[in-house]
Amino acid sequence: MESLERFLCSIALLVLSLLLPSNLAQQQQQHESIRTMEDFSGYPIHEPGQFGSINLASSLSVDAPGLQNQIDELSNFSDAPSPSVTRVLYTDKDVLARRYVKNLMALAGLTVREDAVGNIFGKWDGSEPNLPAVATGSHIDAIPYSGKYDGVVGVLGAIEAINVLKRSGFKPKRSLEIILFTSEEPTRFGISCLGSRLLAGSKELAEALKTTVFDGQNVSFIEAARSAGYAEDKDDDLSSVFLKKGSYFAFIELHIEQGPILEDEGLDIGVVTAIAAPASLKVEFEGSGGHAGAVLMPYSNDAGLAAAELALAVEKHVLESESIDTVGTVGILELHPGAINSIPSKSHLEIDTRDIDEARRNTVIKKIQESANAIAKKRKVKLSEFKIVNQDPPALSDKLVIKKMAEAATELNLSHKMMISRAYHDSLFMARISPMGMIFIPCYKGYSHKPEEYSSPEDMANGVKVLSLALAKLSLD
Repeated sequence: MESLERFLCSIALLVLSLLLPSNLAQQQQQHESIRTMEDFSGYPIHEPGQFGSINLASSLSVDAPGLQNQIDELSNFSDAPSPSVTRVLYTDKDVLARRYVKNLMALAGLTVREDAVGNIFGKWDGSEPNLPAVATGSHIDAIPYSGKYDGVVGVLGAIEAINVLKRSGFKPKRSLEIILFTSEEPTRFGISCLGSRLLAGSKELAEALKTTVFDGQNVSFIEAARSAGYAEDKDDDLSSVFLKKGSYFAFIELHIEQGPILEDEGLDIGVVTAIAAPASLKVEFEGSGGHAGAVLMPYSNDAGLAAAELALAVEKHVLESESIDTVGTVGILELHPGAINSIPSKSHLEIDTRDIDEARRNTVIKKIQESANAIAKKRKVKLSEFKIVNQDPPALSDKLVIKKMAEAATELNLSHKMMISRAYHDSLFMARISPMGMIFIPCYKGYSHKPEEYSSPEDMANGVKVLSLALAKLSLD
């Protein structure tokens, strides 16, 4: 019996000695293959399922030169000469730019769709696609003679973030979706964040767009949308754009800061905790007009001077709030007939005022209206219009989204701070239907809405990494 046991043990050892080197050789060969792929591609390769134990942050590699090249290429779709960018809603250049982005989404392996107003969606399906997705995105329209980074970093950077995660081998549980929002800028129809307002379910806007919204050339919104291939419903019904609250588990927007704080303080990332409450006003005065030389000053009911006085009153009332967070600007001031030797018979102002405190901002609006009435009475002109175009509430970032963004920055060894967005973005309206957050990256001298707008490839890469990691964390939550 002992002889038989010794014989069986010998056979077992022989079998093991034959198998183990083969297994080790196979493993070594597999690791060599992975190293070869890494050397060839320039990106780390990981096997599916590894991310329970591996630090995802260390595996994220951004193609910064490629991202910069895409931004440069997109800037060519412009109605202004380089380095300026002008890209207005539903124009030929806007349509070409949209096509460019859709192609990039498709190349990233995303499923692409568009809604009735041209919001564009690119989805990467997760392992549990029935769960609410995690979304990211921004806009690509550009005000006249602006720069090429505002909004664009948040769209092309989002596509690169998906590519980063795919290269790392990450597999999402919740689907990840990129949104290109239609017309964040109010350039053509005087309505900011048009696409995201509709996604958030603005019935009033949907109705107005059907009948009462026209551009400066008297082209209706519906006509313009159809010229670009949208709004094809015969009843002009835009309610199909609306999303239900809870459609997304979370939404994050990557954006240049559009201010100098991060650059001045030498910080990599801003984690946005709140977005200031914006309001827009339209004001018109009407006077008698007349010949600039023949009408004596006591008889000159000058609508232009009324506008000038109101512009100074805006500054006065903003400063009276005694808060650094209260701001106001007269961005448009037009005089009619606009001749050097003619007393203005009409004046038109458009005023932007914002604050993180809604009540304080509303107090400023009330004071501006009181001043407009007083100025009209004093100068014997008519206040023919005082219209509050929009008066939106502020938005707070979601605590979980803030936590994930801050964790991502920390794990990536990037310096960051909590900060407020004093400019408003599509995120302001996405907050009405989804937990929301924003990631800021530095921009040169805080410049934005001008050709000198610039963010370095390194800063953009940092933002894309934070976005990638935050999206991954939320996708697995």
